[in-house]
Amino acid sequence: MLDVRRMRVLRAVAQHGSFSAAAEALSFTQSAVSQQIAALEREAGTTLVERGVRGIRLTDAGRALVRHTDAILASLAEAEAELEAIAGLRGGRLRMASFESAGATLMPLAIATFKERHPGVELSLQLAEPHESLPRLKSGELELALSFDARGLPAAGDAAVERVHLLDDPLYIALAADHPLARKRNLRLADLAGEPWIAGTPNSACEAMLRRACETAGFAPHVSFESDDYGAILGFVAAGVGVSLMAELALRGDRDDIVIRSLGRETPVRRIHAAVLAGGYRSPATLAMLDILTGVAADYRPHRPELALAG
Repeated sequence: MLDVRRMRVLRAVAQHGSFSAAAEALSFTQSAVSQQIAALEREAGTTLVERGVRGIRLTDAGRALVRHTDAILASLAEAEAELEAIAGLRGGRLRMASFESAGATLMPLAIATFKERHPGVELSLQLAEPHESLPRLKSGELELALSFDARGLPAAGDAAVERVHLLDDPLYIALAADHPLARKRNLRLADLAGEPWIAGTPNSACEAMLRRACETAGFAPHVSFESDDYGAILGFVAAGVGVSLMAELALRGDRDDIVIRSLGRETPVRRIHAAVLAGGYRSPATLAMLDILTGVAADYRPHRPELALAG
């Protein structure tokens, strides 16, 4: 392996034409320059500098190595500049993923703030449910992912992932405006045991939360339709096809054909997290985004429609 520092000495010898001039330029002794060149020749396995009474002359191998030295030192200088830029948040990248409702509410605010503060950092965001994004985080494809789990239920144990809590997101009942239970006082989940339900697709986190909430209320929901598209779910609800649990982050805009009801003390809640690798290196960009997301979540004012609160 060739020593870059000795290659730098060889380049100085080539530039200045003698060991003494190179030593003066490098603030070395002439003996130190001679020793460095001798060591480099041993590493290269060939003569690089011919020494004679008329001075020194680079061999073909020496001239070839100097050409490569110029390119190597230029690349090192670029690498050092890039590392300094990344450390100062003037460069680098941050790859992120978020589930849909947070991707439409929290992330736009966080990204806008980040880009205002650190315009030189390249950001990318993909929509993905936690069961898709967390494995990609662990494999190194992402630096940060927004995920969630249900309050009152243990989060999936995974020592490789650290979850930074951002906020709690309650789930409400969505019913058609003309549904017989739309104006019922003290609405409870058990009141809807016989209703057709619209749920997320099988094995999705939202579908699992619906089933857990209904089981806690003493019944298994009869799921008539499945969709991960919140707009489609609200369309089904408005048409009277069924009822659904909707996360607060997913409620966008008032509709006069739908009633949103709280379940009071029975309200299921999902905990929203920013997930990063546990115990590993975190780039300055990752740390900056975590700080921004925490602030955005603390200041977030959700679109909370007029609720006919239970109890």
